Amino acid sequence: MTVIDTIAEAEAKALNDKLAGLDLAGRLSLVAGLGGRVVFTTSLGIEDQVISAEIGTHRLPIDIATLETGRLFAETLALIDETEAQYDIHIQRFTPEKADIDAYAAKYGLNGFYESVEARHACCGVRKLKPLARALEGATIWITGLRRGQSANRAETPFAEYDAERHLVKVNPLADWDIEAIKAFVSDNGVPVNPLHARGYPSIGCEPCTRAIKPGEPERAGRWWWEQDETRECGLHVAEEASVVAAQ
Repeated sequence: MTVIDTIAEAEAKALNDKLAGLDLAGRLSLVAGLGGRVVFTTSLGIEDQVISAEIGTHRLPIDIATLETGRLFAETLALIDETEAQYDIHIQRFTPEKADIDAYAAKYGLNGFYESVEARHACCGVRKLKPLARALEGATIWITGLRRGQSANRAETPFAEYDAERHLVKVNPLADWDIEAIKAFVSDNGVPVNPLHARGYPSIGCEPCTRAIKPGEPERAGRWWWEQDETRECGLHVAEEASVVAAQ
């Protein structure tokens, strides 16, 4: 870690302490006022809809982006338009490059992600990680909808942390919210949500890689369900996986 990274990490820890004492609107307002480009990436899941609602309602100077992977549910795509209309906001779509999709299909097959973890990581790399890099170009702060209650892998999620790989501060303003608080906010404020949530999909990604969960399963059990690793992620929020994909 460089000296600059060390300083940035210390600043992120200080920000983490400040955010802990604020409500969601206060957290977002504080981050928006720090200067530089602030980007919120939304998957249109119920957590992210709460953040989009607050950004739109309070007219905060935060860019909103989504990764339109080419394999999303129709319900997710429709929700992008609905959310923009309700809050008078613009959600910028970042899509994968055709050449990357063609190269992936030539090597693994279009749905090769079912065959191996390597192939699945490579698909996430093409459809998510590379578009994410474009979405975060020039950003100093990256806001996400990560929560500690989503999975065991996210149980220690801080409010703010320094992302040394991307050289920015990652802010998770909903880190301490449980799913009941999320649902209450949505109900009380008329926030539009994906109808798939009501059909047993608490976590929604690409259609081929997402299923409804069974009673008693963790929230993210329906993501890449054919893999056995309970800490499975796409690489957006796990630096080690991102490095594997980049190397491939």
